Amino acid sequence: MNSGDFDFRLPSHLIAQAPPERRDAARLMILPPAGPAEHRGFADLPQYLRPDDVLVLNNTRVMPARLIARRATGGRVDVLLVRALDARTWEALLDTPRRLSVGERLTVDNRVRARISGRTPQGKWILDFDTEVGPLLSASGRAPLPPYIRRDARPEDLQRYQTVYAERDGAIAAPTAGLHFTPEMLDVLRQRVEILKVTLHVGVGTFKPVKVENLDEHKMEPEWYEMPPESQTALGRAMQEKRRVVAVGTTTCRTLETWARSGQATGWTDLFIRPPFEFKVVRALLTNFHTPRSTLLMLVSAFIGRERILAAYEEAVRSEYRFFSYGDATLLIR
Repeated sequence: MNSGDFDFRLPSHLIAQAPPERRDAARLMILPPAGPAEHRGFADLPQYLRPDDVLVLNNTRVMPARLIARRATGGRVDVLLVRALDARTWEALLDTPRRLSVGERLTVDNRVRARISGRTPQGKWILDFDTEVGPLLSASGRAPLPPYIRRDARPEDLQRYQTVYAERDGAIAAPTAGLHFTPEMLDVLRQRVEILKVTLHVGVGTFKPVKVENLDEHKMEPEWYEMPPESQTALGRAMQEKRRVVAVGTTTCRTLETWARSGQATGWTDLFIRPPFEFKVVRALLTNFHTPRSTLLMLVSAFIGRERILAAYEEAVRSEYRFFSYGDATLLIR
């Protein structure tokens, strides 16, 4: 298959620019193993889960990783911090109208200086700050909203572009399927299903655009994952008992399938899930609606079939579902 096999028409007004007033007010499209799609609300999710299901969440926490810097000329540079190399040195993506140079100095908040000290083979910039970055992010960092949200981040995005169960700092994008959960819904679900947590720190790899037609030429950028011992034990037991594992989000799905293949509880994953693919763990997948030609759309196509998912997306467009990070959700059941 080529990347063009995963294209679809999406009117721009369906790209959600803000979250719903309540987290669980999103719509939910159910795709059962057979038959037509069902159209419900996210608050109806508990009735679609079995009493012996295992619901797995990604507990990564989104860092306020966007900063606004100024060049010596006063020009603006939008900074997205990607990965810490140490407390003062970070890989970053820099966006500005004019060309940047290694050795150039930037200023954040009129007080913190950073020197551009190099570039990585993948094209990211290396920034050396004159102070530890953690306090700077706490004071001045903004939510790292994706580029299809065409507005500046607002203070409330620091809370809404974050799951209510986020625990482990390290992501530069939210595991967006989890944004719909409320503490009250989780309390209800704990009475019905077993809930486990894993960690995958969402990075640029998840959202890196597919720029090639031949999918064999696309390389996923590695992302860090961890499987706590208690989650490994519980999942192993659930799989032996043939209980259904429900992954909340594509990042959770990739973590579980990486673990099943490698046997490694922690490390870097560059697993590219696309048709055809044998899922060893996940039997149901809760996820948002994804961008055309993306690796995320390819993953859900592998899970439930390309023709079926594209038909569901056409139905979602006709029904005016909201797409992408702040949009509505789907529950895919094999």
